[in-house]
Amino acid sequence: MAKKLFVGGLSFDTTEDGLKETFSKAGTVESATIIVDRSSGRSKGFGFVEMSSDEEANKAIEMFNGKDLDGRNVTVNEARPMEPRPQGGGFQRDNRGGGRGRGFGGNHRDNW
Repeated sequence: MAKKLFVGGLSFDTTEDGLKETFSKAGTVESATIIVDRSSGRSKGFGFVEMSSDEEANKAIEMFNGKDLDGRNVTVNEARPMEPRPQGGGFQRDNRGGGRGRGFGGNHRDNW
């Protein structure tokens, strides 16, 4: 069964092909993905490599964790499942309302 590895501390120069080629020294690489920023298209400095077996994944961790890859010491460990993100899309309002009697209300009859 394939095992996914997290690879952190990647150089911005590292490519998915280069990542796959490097990790193939430890065994069969099912996939190699570098995570990129949606707006800029630039690498976020981490990615994932999926090895074909647990043994090959463990070998890759031993071979590459803390080692130099494209001028950077990378972190390699077993990937954890992604934690669920809160729903709602970003801006969270409080439910205190607003308007009358708060702050600099202006010229309202309620404030007279």
